[in-house]
Amino acid sequence: MAHDGAANAATAAPLLGSSTKSGKPRPNMYAFGCAALASMTTILMGYNLALMSGAQLFIREDLGLTDGEIEVLAGSINVFMLLSILAAGWAADVLGRRGTLVLANAFLMAGALAMSLGGSYAALMAARFVTSVGAGFSIVVTSVYNAEISPPAMRGLLSSFLDMFISTGLLLSYVSNYAFAGMPVHLGWRAMYAAGVLPPAFLATGVLAMPESPRWLAMRGRDADARAVLLRTSDTAAEADLRLEEIKHAVKEAQQVSDDGASVWKELLLRPPASVRRRLVFVVGLHFFQQASGIDSLVLYSPLVFRRAGMSSNDAVLGATIAWGVAKTFFILVASVFSDRLGRRPLLLASTAGVAVSMASLGVTLSVGTTSSLTAAASVASVMAFMAAFSIGFGPVAGSYGTEIMPLRLRAQGASLGMAVNRLTCGLVSMTFISLAGWITMPGCFFLYAGVASAACVFVYARLPETRGRSLEDMDVLFAK
Repeated sequence: MAHDGAANAATAAPLLGSSTKSGKPRPNMYAFGCAALASMTTILMGYNLALMSGAQLFIREDLGLTDGEIEVLAGSINVFMLLSILAAGWAADVLGRRGTLVLANAFLMAGALAMSLGGSYAALMAARFVTSVGAGFSIVVTSVYNAEISPPAMRGLLSSFLDMFISTGLLLSYVSNYAFAGMPVHLGWRAMYAAGVLPPAFLATGVLAMPESPRWLAMRGRDADARAVLLRTSDTAAEADLRLEEIKHAVKEAQQVSDDGASVWKELLLRPPASVRRRLVFVVGLHFFQQASGIDSLVLYSPLVFRRAGMSSNDAVLGATIAWGVAKTFFILVASVFSDRLGRRPLLLASTAGVAVSMASLGVTLSVGTTSSLTAAASVASVMAFMAAFSIGFGPVAGSYGTEIMPLRLRAQGASLGMAVNRLTCGLVSMTFISLAGWITMPGCFFLYAGVASAACVFVYARLPETRGRSLEDMDVLFAK
């Protein structure tokens, strides 16, 4: 059978033991710098995704778009991303992690330029599609690269960079909304998008300066190059050699599966071994719950929520979005610090419970019949509480957990599949929020999201094992149990 090798590898003891059994690890600044540089591309993704939150106020007036057109324009990028997300695994394996990130920056630059020049609804939809290609490549490949470049003891921290930098992009988009809001209507929203044209060129140059993933190098038979990178991301030469040996074992297993004629996608979807099937449930489940809990209803439509709560001026509304953007970014830093200390499970449990409570609180606040400064303040507080709870676990940990548990031969495609579910769910939320609010009311939407978050908390408690401190190759042992 094609999977006999996988089964045997799953029960074999890892060559490099869990770092939780050793003393306090030393931070590796080289790996830190590589992961930070790779993650910067996702700043642009976050910027382009969330800029519509404030820009829609002006696009609607300038181009005369309807509520339905705004809803589709805002959320369509998540559906468009499915194509590039599913292709990202293949691109990352063929072009390399670095080459795919350079390509992502090129699409993000072209998309920002097209948005700033768009003069019709059709032109803006086409621009959102171009942007979606770069966004899909960046979110998948960055998560894979960060997991593969990281030493086991720092993987929680470095993998959280993905959500941290996306949140930085969100925050910058809200600042841009506020900064350009005073310009003439037909120029302000264009300036917001034009500000995102040049940064991708500089980031693409920076990406070329970082090393390739050692696991990708080993997949290409470049063991000497892989060892050179591992020497710089390990504490000792002996540790680098042990990590390389584990990677070579994983590569050999992947080649055996390929030699038996089983493609990666067939193994992943049609006949996965039991350990892979369990991992797929965790990957898909986490990505689904992360988005179904309603994060994009606030990322894209918080101005509508704040107006519903009683805010009337654009300045107040955009200022409130900046406030929760700051809160979101700050609490991701908290998650980065504690992910490798407390573990993934405690953060996810606290996060899902906090999301459920804060969403219910927002629903109660918006259910009040009359609006006032008090209801406006309470709604802002509930949204900030949601962002804090989401950012300590659901945001940064869900993606990194899904990436680190997949075996090497399936990692890029597994990350693509998880992210496809993520974006499809996100698109469903973002493209139906206005319509759903008209059907079950806006408070009803947030009570629904609170119920989803409660289910996510049960899922994490009942199903997810802890992965803190384990090497990527050690995951086969964990999930064989």
